[in-house]
Amino acid sequence: MIEARNVWKSYGDNVVLESMNIKVNAGEFVTMVGTSGCGKSTFLKMLLGMETVSRGELLLDGKVIPQEPDQSRGIVFQQYSVFPHLTVLQNVIVAREFEKSPLLGKLWGGARRRVEEEAKALIDNVGLSQALHRYPHQLSGGMKQRLAIAQALIRQPRILLLDEPFGALDPGIRADMHQLVLSLWREHNLTVFMVTHDLKEGFYLGTRLWVFDKTRHDPQAPQAYGAHITYDLPIDKRNRENLPALEALQVALP
Repeated sequence: MIEARNVWKSYGDNVVLESMNIKVNAGEFVTMVGTSGCGKSTFLKMLLGMETVSRGELLLDGKVIPQEPDQSRGIVFQQYSVFPHLTVLQNVIVAREFEKSPLLGKLWGGARRRVEEEAKALIDNVGLSQALHRYPHQLSGGMKQRLAIAQALIRQPRILLLDEPFGALDPGIRADMHQLVLSLWREHNLTVFMVTHDLKEGFYLGTRLWVFDKTRHDPQAPQAYGAHITYDLPIDKRNRENLPALEALQVALP
């Protein structure tokens, strides 16, 4: 489904990623860990189409990924990407409204009722049915992130991109969000790429874990070389139940 062929990403003389060669099948849950600034979020943005490849090819179904976001890819950031002036229901509906009515961004009659029913079902799916008519300032952090996930899923993407989505949440809420994401991944047959700084989270959620790191260093030109995937680890049920042993990898995370 996704293939990177000798992908490099640089900004001027600053090389962020280098020599990336990977293949990902539909339905995989890929978690990405590594030190800050090693290109994890940059790779996520390249998958979304917000950033372009400097060298090589990044392919979706054998074709170069479009250089702008589209319906096939949804994203959830750590900072809650919700509209403060819209209710929970309106926040989820708005993507469908602009999709079906690009000029006005509004739907009426039967078309609006169908979209409302679709949005309500998804809002219920993420556990926010009791907050249907609340505004974001009336929601907790966990509820805002549930709303952001519903926003991403309303257009039925094939690929869900998660950029440290739970980093600002308390441990108890994070555990609830883990179960929600796993449930949605299975129910919607998603292919997921998730950036995290939490190694346990990466092993618990993913079916495959990538470690990003720089293996080449030049003290005279620290920006001359980029990071790439140094470990590509398949994760099975036994891995998840044996986290202490897996942490012996001693991945250096901030």
